[in-house]
Amino acid sequence: MNLKQLQFLIFILLSNGIVIAQIDSTLLKKVQQDTVIGMNMDAVYNRPFIDVGKFPVSLGGYMEMNWQHLGTDGISEGHQFQARRLTLFVASTISKKIKFLSEIEFEEGGKEIAIEFASIDVELLPLLNMRGGIIMNPIGAFNQNHDGPKWEFTDRPISATQMLSATWSNAGFGLYGKYYSKDWMFGYETYLSSGFDSSIINNPENKTFLPASKENSERFEEGNTLFTAKLGLLNNSYGEIGVSYMGGVYNTFEEDGIVLDKKRRLNVFAVDFNTTLPKLNTFITGEWAWVKIDVPATFTQQFGNKQHGGFIDIVQPVLKRKILDWDKAVVNLSCRLEYVDWNVGRFNETYGNIGEDLWSIMPAISFRPTQQTVIRLNYRYSSQSDILSNPPSKTAGFSLGISSYF
Repeated sequence: MNLKQLQFLIFILLSNGIVIAQIDSTLLKKVQQDTVIGMNMDAVYNRPFIDVGKFPVSLGGYMEMNWQHLGTDGISEGHQFQARRLTLFVASTISKKIKFLSEIEFEEGGKEIAIEFASIDVELLPLLNMRGGIIMNPIGAFNQNHDGPKWEFTDRPISATQMLSATWSNAGFGLYGKYYSKDWMFGYETYLSSGFDSSIINNPENKTFLPASKENSERFEEGNTLFTAKLGLLNNSYGEIGVSYMGGVYNTFEEDGIVLDKKRRLNVFAVDFNTTLPKLNTFITGEWAWVKIDVPATFTQQFGNKQHGGFIDIVQPVLKRKILDWDKAVVNLSCRLEYVDWNVGRFNETYGNIGEDLWSIMPAISFRPTQQTVIRLNYRYSSQSDILSNPPSKTAGFSLGISSYF
């Protein structure tokens, strides 16, 4: 289906009359009647959808549009207007306890079109459910909970996009489930899917770079096996903590029965946490990940075998009241702190520290006329060093954007 055909289909569906759902526990009534919203693992369902009359399919999505003016060491590309992404959701209840949900993303004005999520879920028991299709690997929290309108910042976290692979999804199957007891909630997910390839160490970046594997569309048909698992624990008073692992062989070690290399593994561990402070209603969320890659000895130390990094967001509501025609408008002051080290370790020859790390601070002010829409102004200041730890390059500038579900 080409873009014009998809636009025509959406127009026909919407012309039959619509009822817009609100962002609360009643979202997606036709799809999640047996699903309780609360944890990061529920993010794929915790979205506003549109019911089109008696049509058996629900629709939704979000859009992001930004302006930015950034400069690095005094050099700037000037004013940049960016149609970052348009994402469409399609969901349906096939039968009792059998559900379908998909997420299709158009990036950079339609330059890139990708299916980020498309699964059939079969609910057996609260602690035992099956999922198959194009799944979103649950490493950390951001990979599954990445919708732009949920965040107060125009940019996605650097650790999630340049160290890990943001919106990293693969064809696969797995199990998931949850257990509830008063104020406590436990959840798990475990999947076997296709995974990474040798492009993580053989890419135009000339460094170990996990997001390079996203360019390989053949991973949806064949490739190495990737195992991903996550455990989450939520307390209604204290917040949620998650521990996740993702790993597997990434190289082509055999072809037509001929052994080319030993099996080389990639292993990723991550911890994520979010909470809301009482009385102040300060929301804090963040994650940290450790990456370990078996890099061949023939590669130089420019290709790191260890990486780590993460981010923390602090969001403080400062005004909640009726503003213009919006009854529950909110103004937030926020700040994101980030750090990534793409090459952890020391040089073999000199035992000096290998550089190639980055830190960033991003204060922000945002306005939410409703929970579905956010207008945000950010200022970024970051410092990045090269592999030899030369004086770092400095990047600074403003970005202004709007993101909204529809």
